[in-house]
Amino acid sequence: MFRHAKRALFISMLLTFISVTTVTVQAQPVSDDDITQLQDRIERLEAELRQTQQKLEVTQKQKAAAEDKLAQAEEKIVEAREDREERLAEAEEAVEDEPAEIRFGPLRVGGAMRANYAIGDYPETDGASRSFDDGGNFNLDTFRLNLDYADGPYIGKVEYRWYNGYNFLHTGWLGYQFDEQRQLQLGVNRVPFGPGPYGVSQSWFFDQHYYLGLADDMDLGAKYHHETGNWKWDAAYYIADEGNYIGASDDSARYSYDVVNESDDGYEERHQFNLRGIYQLSINDVTTDLGLSLQYGQLESRGVQDDGDRYAASLHMVNKWGQFTLASQITYYRFDVDSRQPLGTDKLVQMGAYDFPSTAAAEAWLPAVSLSYYLETNQIAWLDYVIPYIEYSTVLKQESSFNDSELATLGAAWGKDNWYIYTDLSASNGNEFIGGDAAFGDRLGANQDDDWQTRFNINFGYYF
Repeated sequence: MFRHAKRALFISMLLTFISVTTVTVQAQPVSDDDITQLQDRIERLEAELRQTQQKLEVTQKQKAAAEDKLAQAEEKIVEAREDREERLAEAEEAVEDEPAEIRFGPLRVGGAMRANYAIGDYPETDGASRSFDDGGNFNLDTFRLNLDYADGPYIGKVEYRWYNGYNFLHTGWLGYQFDEQRQLQLGVNRVPFGPGPYGVSQSWFFDQHYYLGLADDMDLGAKYHHETGNWKWDAAYYIADEGNYIGASDDSARYSYDVVNESDDGYEERHQFNLRGIYQLSINDVTTDLGLSLQYGQLESRGVQDDGDRYAASLHMVNKWGQFTLASQITYYRFDVDSRQPLGTDKLVQMGAYDFPSTAAAEAWLPAVSLSYYLETNQIAWLDYVIPYIEYSTVLKQESSFNDSELATLGAAWGKDNWYIYTDLSASNGNEFIGGDAAFGDRLGANQDDDWQTRFNINFGYYF
């Protein structure tokens, strides 16, 4: 810019000099060629002057535009710096709020504490009880300890739980992670049956599959998981159930429902095989997991009765559309047992869990369905999300003298940081955990009372 200004000044001085020179030499004779050359030179100089002025104007405009861009850039830098500082402050606050992990090298230690409030159709005791008349009961539900191991491809998990009066191993396996699509587990692990780890259910009570050992069932054996394309495959062999631990019952101090030997001369689970395949497809905005689960196992006799066996087959589907999840399942199962068993019939089988034995129908169809919605609650400071749900399942028993066993639940799961809370209103005419006004022990079996009862439950869980 300054170079052009100097050039313009020089040209102006030159023109002045030429003009003065022209005046002082008027007396001297000048030819027409000289005059023409001089005029041409003046015209060229004037043209150069105009070009220089134009360039000067362009340069000034460019300078102004550059100054505007610089100012805008400075504003953006200030905004970015403020945004970064705000994000750093939020991250630091989140780190301060999040409890520190307990680690010993590749081993992570965690756990949970849960408390429970229940009120419903239970006998009045004039004291602390679950009865409507007594105002319900609040007590410590569970304390559990978790160990998670991960060291390269080597993985493992242990979970042990304590309840009031009994305790047991929930999970205990070691494994190998071949890659993201393949994994092997050896030990007490979850049986691959149904659409997911908890069947179709989102609730604290599960659905009726759980109480028949067909959802969230833990057994001792080997499980292989493989994913290829749209398929997810699981194959497993279990030599026995997860075992009996510490409690008042003879063989029912365990987490998941199994055939148990409460009389020492009944049946025990042996040599179980499982195969599950789930195919995922998407149509428009709906994602569907369509699956088939198969199970076969032996029942080893410890008494005079013959050995038996058991099998189950299930079709299941999970549809997801936006925040909605619709899960459905239809299962057929059968236990082939000898009528000389301790129960004295081949229409029932002895099962047990949570230190409480009960009977179940030896053959039945089991449909189940649940609908849930995941709602983020960013506008509520004390809540991260809520999952309302409605569920229904029933045991359609093949023995005509038995009454079916239904279970319906309306509730929601509430999550905030390490807190997870269930609020459930359940009604059933055949579930051991719903109501106490009818007899216990055969609600999934003959279910002679066939009495509808209700229970409202709040479970508070803190996980670390």
